[in-house]
Amino acid sequence: MSGKLLDTNAASAIIEKDFDMQVWLRQDHEAFVPSIVIGELYFGVYKSTRVETNLARVEEFVIGNSILHCDTETGKAYGLIKLELKKKGRPIPENDIWIAAVAIQHGIALVTRDAHFKVIDNLVIESW
Repeated sequence: MSGKLLDTNAASAIIEKDFDMQVWLRQDHEAFVPSIVIGELYFGVYKSTRVETNLARVEEFVIGNSILHCDTETGKAYGLIKLELKKKGRPIPENDIWIAAVAIQHGIALVTRDAHFKVIDNLVIESW
């Protein structure tokens, strides 16, 4: 599979129409979104003070993007990543392990600005 996988901060930047992200998008990248990121976006919506407005923005984003879901292969990748991180003594948030697992499973770069992803072996990271 070719393309890029969007982390939550990249997806949020698209929703917020961040200038740097708009420049990145003009480079004609094929972007995918892991279902975990969709959950994190909805969490942000529900804890916000503008639920209706933010809900519409997230739903528009979801409709316009290809979503990658977790399956058995994702679970295998997750287990290996989590073990690797435990051996290194470098835990990262659970959702981010799942997001990294989706990227590794599909052999695509993860678009993020979160530095903690750098501790995961075999994960290609791209910033915008």
